[in-house]
Amino acid sequence: MCKFLGVIIAMAGLSFEILIDDALAGITSVSQLTTLVNKRVLSLINDFEDTEWRYLKFQSYLWDNIAETALSQRERSALVDQSHSSLIAAAQNLRLTDKDEVGQGSEIAEVFLYGLMRHRFGALPVVPKIFYKQNVQDNAKGADSVHIVVKGDDFTLWFGEAKFYNSIADARLDAVVTSVLNSLSTDKLKKENAIITSVSDLDGLPIPARLREKIKAALSNRESIDKLKAKIHIPILLLHECLTTAAASELSETYKTELAAFHKERAESYFSKQLAKSSSVHKYDDLNFHIILFPVPSKKKIVDAFVHAVAFYKGQK
Repeated sequence: MCKFLGVIIAMAGLSFEILIDDALAGITSVSQLTTLVNKRVLSLINDFEDTEWRYLKFQSYLWDNIAETALSQRERSALVDQSHSSLIAAAQNLRLTDKDEVGQGSEIAEVFLYGLMRHRFGALPVVPKIFYKQNVQDNAKGADSVHIVVKGDDFTLWFGEAKFYNSIADARLDAVVTSVLNSLSTDKLKKENAIITSVSDLDGLPIPARLREKIKAALSNRESIDKLKAKIHIPILLLHECLTTAAASELSETYKTELAAFHKERAESYFSKQLAKSSSVHKYDDLNFHIILFPVPSKKKIVDAFVHAVAFYKGQK
């Protein structure tokens, strides 16, 4: 039986309700999944107003977090208390996604994941990937987000995957599994670690100097990736168009129950597929995975509004 939370979390002045936040083993009845550890499911939903899904609230959350994603730490510091200037500067590093057939909406998912990482998981941004992408038209330079979460005198590394799909049917999940597992090759993980230690953002994090040096030493190319596997978390955000959400007009218990059941089933399908291919990843059982599901009524409406706003801020320079 799926645990239905109905908890509200406040994020940057906005609230999204949590339907599921649990270990996969705690909510599944699929025998091959009940023994899996280090796999979690997070299901979130937006609410409604005057029978309409709250598009403006969703867009506002994106723009409240966009500078964190698209500007370097130095740029953010230079523009502190200059929110309008920050938006203009951030927009210069964004792609106009309406002209990007392959990754349409990819930046929306990246920004949304950055917000969730910051406000849900308490993560510190290390590499704002939109800023550091080598080519403004490139959607596939490693992880979509890179964060460090500090707890006491220790840390964990978070390499995020962010997708915005018009469906999360099995065919889509197959592609996500392939992308995630490919990103976990030793060469790619070492490349991400090298980027973290080479950019100045790590030095600007508000953490003790001793911990900063511990992080740098652990991420050194001379160290074995095997030692880091238990510290690595992979949040997999699936923003997705949802017929149930499109048909709803209020945040009813019926709607929430139906959606929680759907997200549980999709999470089971995803992890079943990932488990079937996991032999390609050394120390797979040590890695921590988090599938994050967030439904929207219309991908096109969200992408169009985002593209329009990006074009506006680009024109302000």
